[in-house]
Amino acid sequence: MRLQTSPGLAAVLCLIVCMCAFSTTAFDIPLEVLGHVNIEQLPTITDQSPSSLIAFPFDESFPMMCEAKGNPEPEFRWTKNGQEFDPDLDPRLMKEEHSGTFVIPNNGNLTEYQGNYRCYASNRLGTAISKEIEFIVPHVPKFPKETLDPVEVEEGQALVLECNPPQGIPPLQIYWMTINLQHIEQDERVSMGLNGDLYFSHTMEKDSRRDYCCFAAFPRIRTIVQKNAMSVIVKTKNMSPETANAILERRPSLLTPSGDQSETQLVKGEDLQLECIAEGFPTPQVEWVKMGHRLLPSKVIQENHKKQLIVPRVELEDSGKYMCKAKNALGEAVHYFMVTVEEPPEWVVEPESQLSMIGSDVLIKCSASGTPRPRITWRVNGEPLQGSPAANRKVFDDSIMLHNAKESDSAVYQCEASNTHGTLLSNANIMVMNLAPMILTKEGEEYTAVEGKGAMMHCKVFSSPPPTITWSRDDSPESVQGQRFSVHDNGSLEIYGTEKGDMGQYQCFAKNTEGSSALNAMLYVRDPTRIVAAQEDLQVLVGATAQLSCLAQYDKSFINDFELLWEKDDRPITLNYTENSRYFVENGVLQITNVSHRDQGLFTCVARTPVDRDAASALLMVLDVPDAPEYLVLSDHKSRSVKLKWIPGDDHNSSTTEFIIEYEESQWEPGSWKELLRIPGNHNSAVAKLHGHVDYRFRVSGVNDVGRGRPSEPTERYKTPATAPDKNPENVKIEGHLPHEMDIHWEPLLPIQHNGPGLEYEIFYKRQGVEEDWQKHTVKRHSFVVKNTPTFVPYEIKIQARNNQGRAPEPKIVSGYSGEDFPSAAPKNVSVEVMNSSVVKVSWTRVHKDTLHGHLGGYRVNWWRMRSLADFKKNHGDKQTLAFPGDRNHGVLPGLAPFSEYSLIVMTFNGRGNGPGSHPHNFKTPEGVPEKNPVFGVTDVQKHTVSLAWAAPSEPNGILTGYLLEYQLVNETEEVGPLQTVNISNPDTNKWILRDLEPLSKYKLYLRSCTTMGCGPISSEECTTTLETSLASVHGGISTQGWFIGLMCAIALLTLIVLIACFVNRNKGGKYSVKEKEDLHPDVESQGMNDDTFCEYSDNDEKPLKGSQHSLSREIKAGDSGDSLVDYGDEDVQFNEDGSFIGEYAGRKEKRVSAEIKASAQTPA
Repeated sequence: MRLQTSPGLAAVLCLIVCMCAFSTTAFDIPLEVLGHVNIEQLPTITDQSPSSLIAFPFDESFPMMCEAKGNPEPEFRWTKNGQEFDPDLDPRLMKEEHSGTFVIPNNGNLTEYQGNYRCYASNRLGTAISKEIEFIVPHVPKFPKETLDPVEVEEGQALVLECNPPQGIPPLQIYWMTINLQHIEQDERVSMGLNGDLYFSHTMEKDSRRDYCCFAAFPRIRTIVQKNAMSVIVKTKNMSPETANAILERRPSLLTPSGDQSETQLVKGEDLQLECIAEGFPTPQVEWVKMGHRLLPSKVIQENHKKQLIVPRVELEDSGKYMCKAKNALGEAVHYFMVTVEEPPEWVVEPESQLSMIGSDVLIKCSASGTPRPRITWRVNGEPLQGSPAANRKVFDDSIMLHNAKESDSAVYQCEASNTHGTLLSNANIMVMNLAPMILTKEGEEYTAVEGKGAMMHCKVFSSPPPTITWSRDDSPESVQGQRFSVHDNGSLEIYGTEKGDMGQYQCFAKNTEGSSALNAMLYVRDPTRIVAAQEDLQVLVGATAQLSCLAQYDKSFINDFELLWEKDDRPITLNYTENSRYFVENGVLQITNVSHRDQGLFTCVARTPVDRDAASALLMVLDVPDAPEYLVLSDHKSRSVKLKWIPGDDHNSSTTEFIIEYEESQWEPGSWKELLRIPGNHNSAVAKLHGHVDYRFRVSGVNDVGRGRPSEPTERYKTPATAPDKNPENVKIEGHLPHEMDIHWEPLLPIQHNGPGLEYEIFYKRQGVEEDWQKHTVKRHSFVVKNTPTFVPYEIKIQARNNQGRAPEPKIVSGYSGEDFPSAAPKNVSVEVMNSSVVKVSWTRVHKDTLHGHLGGYRVNWWRMRSLADFKKNHGDKQTLAFPGDRNHGVLPGLAPFSEYSLIVMTFNGRGNGPGSHPHNFKTPEGVPEKNPVFGVTDVQKHTVSLAWAAPSEPNGILTGYLLEYQLVNETEEVGPLQTVNISNPDTNKWILRDLEPLSKYKLYLRSCTTMGCGPISSEECTTTLETSLASVHGGISTQGWFIGLMCAIALLTLIVLIACFVNRNKGGKYSVKEKEDLHPDVESQGMNDDTFCEYSDNDEKPLKGSQHSLSREIKAGDSGDSLVDYGDEDVQFNEDGSFIGEYAGRKEKRVSAEIKASAQTPA
């Protein structure tokens, strides 16, 4: 709601009651006010031409601009050179409507328009004036037409060729050239001065020429003019031949400037240019000094071979006394420059436009600085004060006072400050009026602030005198108060640290002596926008994908206006989502694919709403291998070393840890680069030690945590002179492959280590501990065989390298032995200690070292399984071997089969091979637990019974004593009940029936075979009893089970095969095989040297005994030992538990062990 107490009046905006002054504009009546009331306004110059307007000949026209505003609309008039000038009276001038601007056409006759112009814009309130505008019509510069006589000068004398360029629009550029437009060469002797003259400190015969031309260029008018060519003749003196070209030496004297001292004045901001050009011989050198200063100021520039001193953009402190000194070996000349820096006028206090109320005192201030001191001139409406007197106006040095101002005192006051270097003009609009407050801000404006931050609500008021402005809240008559509330001079209310409780309706009330007005506004307070999860600084490898995340919270009322943006280095990232785009944003995550070095920078996530924003930045650093080092150069060239120096490449955010220096040589492996040395990454030079007689070139690459960078460009080649070898062969090895030979071989020197042509190796050897001379042989290869040596005798050997330049240093002596022979003795006292059913310990007596005939390699044990003690049949197993390195007298054999008979022999071995084997030693392993039953299954399931069948283990590993059968009930949740046990003591039992089981129940069944040593691994099965007894099951039984039928067929087939074998064997007859006897007792004298043929058995080693037959029962037929059995008959043979013989051969008997059933409820099937 608004209150208007004085219609027809408007208010002045409080914000601009005291406005800053400006030379071309004054304050404006707001358009909102002009829409309601018509307020007159003083004229204000808004646009004008520059103070200098040059009529360039290539321009079509020249606008003389003058634009102004005011109410009523201003009228324009012009003065030229202080006299009235009316553009309308000249039909050649083009005039614009409602404007003071007129245009001077370029019709070729512009001289009459040259002069100083000033524009006046007037209405009935006053007059505003423009700055003075100078219209300059340049003439085309020309050198005068003249005939120049040749200049003659004696050689050695000074010479000045004057240019005297014509006047023109600056800048002026002067050149001295020949007719062919070739520049005259300038140096310390010949140079051009600031005035364009060409100075010769002393002339020489070569200065004679007929085409010295001075060219003057005026770039602003695009003109170059040429002076007529000048001819110079340098005459040489007619003297004796010895002195014909001699030039008289003389001390310096100044060609310019003249005299000992001169004065220079210039304006602040211009460039100071001083010069001293001297003549003399030898050519004088020029030095500059600022008096009172040890050194010249840092911004001073010396040009033209130090003949010119330039101080760019001079300041007041550049004033002072400067001295130039020209000197040679014969003396010196000096000149002093008194430099004065002056200033054009600058405003200290520029007059300000003012809006004042009637009856007040108005003070207009105007002051300026400058050197010399500016003169202040006042005008009112463009006229001198004397032409417009006022009784209430007083003029002081730098101000005007209007006492008890009236509305008629409204006018435009001009203040002009001028000195010899320029003029300043400023218009100040003084308006005197009274207006009631008029609020210009829109009624009912809504403002949105962020909690915790400031809020600003505006109340623009136009009035005179200035109003009193107060703010209240929610129709409360009380003004808002407190440290968080502040009303500014322009009427705006600012709230600091906005709270949610500040939300509501506010009212602005403006009042002065002429009336009052009010305004309502609404304030909303929103939650701040915050980035809650900002990306931390990130390092990523070049070529990889970088992901920068950003999570922000904001007020939900801005859900449609919230933006999450990304910037790189303070510039927004443009996302175009094209094929070639590598930047993608999804859910606040910025993804950069195929990261390159140009992606490195500061990335900023910006969360923005219409009222606030938050930002978080993270530095993305792109890691890469180092760039290639640059400017790799060689220095300090020596015969066996060179110094390398380089500039490291960019390490790409991962410090260089080391540099790798590589070399390539042109003789042995051209084009192949090899590593020479590595140095720390904080070095940029290294001394490389080199081999002789090698044509090198080098390159360097850097290494950091990312990897190895590209190498530098290779250096030029550097070839070292030939020298003797630096080293002898290494890794000398002495071996004896034959008893009477000694093989010597070594690592040859690399080709680059030859250090010169003609490399050979000298081999020296002699027996160790024997007084004899060194034997010597020279070879080019890297091996040598010494013949006719004793068997296994120690020798001393040394190998020295040499080439055409000499020998390598004295080599080291290496000890070794001549060729080895087979050991000649077998270990004795072989014994076996049984540790368990599968491991035994074998012991023996060491052989004497004299029988080794070589380096002891160790002992080797060969063993084989002869038979299982559960079966009388011999069944020689494969030979197995285990070596025990070193000098020892025992070893452990693992992995033996329990309840078996074995035989073994022991032998020693050296580098030549195996020695003879010991006498065979037989031993037996004790019983173990049986293997897992191969077959175990359910053959029939009834309501209360389950029938089981199984097969005996293929390897009982002892005498089978029975079976352990266990079962337990499993409920619906797979929980198991207590374990029930059935001990079956008859080993021949292979089926069983479990009774008294619960109907329709699941059972888990477990079976293990047992010996006296325990029971073996478990075979398991599951079954579920039925609800009723099945008739088919009663009649069918297990005969209908497929697996059972297969099992019976397999047993029948095996039985048939065994019967046939027994029949054939009985017909042949059989005694103890002689072949077996020989196998068990090998002839150690006739054994071969090859391990693979030692104690091997042929495929027909197993031969049945005459008249023997295999029992199908578990009867055990055996003798007291494998090699004491002579014949196998049908008689039973008894053994103790350890397998020893306890009875004589007797008639065939059959022993059976009755099964002992511990559970009375179960009976065998």
